[in-house]
Amino acid sequence: MKVYVIDNGGQWTHREWRVLRYIGVDSEIVPNDVPFKKIEDADAIVISGGALRIGLKNNLGNIDEYLEKADFPVLGICAGHQYMARFFGGECKPSKTPEYGKVEIEILNEDEIFKGLPKKIIVWESHNDEVTKIPKDFILLASSEYCKIQAIRHKNKPFFGLQFHPEVEHTQYGMKIFKNFLELE
Repeated sequence: MKVYVIDNGGQWTHREWRVLRYIGVDSEIVPNDVPFKKIEDADAIVISGGALRIGLKNNLGNIDEYLEKADFPVLGICAGHQYMARFFGGECKPSKTPEYGKVEIEILNEDEIFKGLPKKIIVWESHNDEVTKIPKDFILLASSEYCKIQAIRHKNKPFFGLQFHPEVEHTQYGMKIFKNFLELE
């Protein structure tokens, strides 16, 4: 299995790569401006978090092209989640209450990515912005007290967005979330 981690300058991009390698996946970090043609052999991609306010910007490397052409699973994390939501017609705005560190989320819809997890888990957050309106072709999977849209999934494609960071060791079941995303169990 080949998974590319799309680097948007996030502080934990290397952790995403490391978790994927740890679970036995051939993984490579690539810049967000690499042409789709160079990653079309992927079995999946992870769109990393990024620098402050990246999810609110109009353009981010070639991410639009990846989201248009991908026929494989895509996981957007933090700013990657925000960017994916906005690309498909959702909205992102500055958070009324930014979240940093430990946060409890409630899983509202187990779906594939949360399969086998308890209804409430502790996750690690680091965001000033958030998705405020879900795109019409997506469903809500999880919420927290201050961030209603913690996780989403496209209704027809294997595209997932997570506001929190599953790659950080403080997130409960983070490795299982990656395995569920890649259907490794």
